[in-house]
Amino acid sequence: MKTLKFKLYQHKANRYLKRSINAAGVIYNHCIALHKRYYRMWGKHLNCAKLQSHIAKVRKRNSFWQLVGSQAVQDICQRIEKVYQLFFSHNKNGCCPPGFKKVRKYKSFTLKQAGYKFLGGNRIKIGSRVYQFCQSRQIEGTVKTLTIKRTPLGELFLVVVVDNCAEPEFKVKTGKIAGFDFGLKTFLTCSDDTKIESPQFLKQSLNAIKKASRHHSKKLKGSANREKARKNLVRKYEDISNSRRDWFWKLAHELTDKFDVLCFETLNLRGMQRLWGRKISDLAFGEFLQILQWVAKKKHKQLVYIDRWYPSSKTCSSCGHLLESLDLSVREWRCCCCQSVNGRDENAAKNIQIVGASTIKLGDVRQSETAIAV
Repeated sequence: MKTLKFKLYQHKANRYLKRSINAAGVIYNHCIALHKRYYRMWGKHLNCAKLQSHIAKVRKRNSFWQLVGSQAVQDICQRIEKVYQLFFSHNKNGCCPPGFKKVRKYKSFTLKQAGYKFLGGNRIKIGSRVYQFCQSRQIEGTVKTLTIKRTPLGELFLVVVVDNCAEPEFKVKTGKIAGFDFGLKTFLTCSDDTKIESPQFLKQSLNAIKKASRHHSKKLKGSANREKARKNLVRKYEDISNSRRDWFWKLAHELTDKFDVLCFETLNLRGMQRLWGRKISDLAFGEFLQILQWVAKKKHKQLVYIDRWYPSSKTCSSCGHLLESLDLSVREWRCCCCQSVNGRDENAAKNIQIVGASTIKLGDVRQSETAIAV
């Protein structure tokens, strides 16, 4: 499976797609209301097939709902069903049930087998209208789904999921293994004593964001000037997100070109977020690990995650001596057994490398999707 993203050219016909997204938002809220009412009355979960059958009947009498294809409506019901199943199975872990969404903030709808057709070149037919998109790459393989997505700026994108696409083979092997420790002051500390500093894009643009936010809050609600100020604020955030993502992709390719096995410590991102707030959001460890996971899989490299409770900072990487306690403010300590001076982050990275290497030898490599505790 591979996901491709293309931007639709600005055109007056795009308003039909935006109205379709609004209609999808209305249908979504109606489905959520039915679920809540059904549970109040019967104390049971509403079956997805019954919901789809009911929506199909109501849709025939509502011309606005008919702007959304039947397969897109089925996909909305299926997504709500998945979220409710996740809620009922993980209710003890703090998972919340799906709630209502503002229609103007609703983002997308998905078409599967029907409702669209690629006409060749950069043209696509959605419904009865033809649209043009910026084709940055060729679409190879079988198209499985097509999602029309709207950004907060009002721009439209095509998200195409393709299957059976030819993937290039990467056979560059370095034979190296490295451990990495995440930090607040240093983004990554490698076991070979190299350090990677984070640009901290949010911190750099914080003054500009505050200024744009003040301009937005001072405008009259519902006015054209407030909408302009809102778009200006959204652009500031999008610039930060795009810059950070670009840096993550380049760093992921650099690390996978240099090492064959990359070892990380499993992160408790929710706990870190509660402790350090905006700092963790700016560093975006979780997003980087997801990108690194994708690049490593494409290049046939290996990601290893060690247990989050392993005392990597308190264990001496030279002799293995374990300290009873180590305060977070202590950045360097001397081992009482071998008298070696250990930097907190460097020592943790070396221990992560040692444990990761031993995990590979035991054949107990834990792969990625369940390793990141979000």
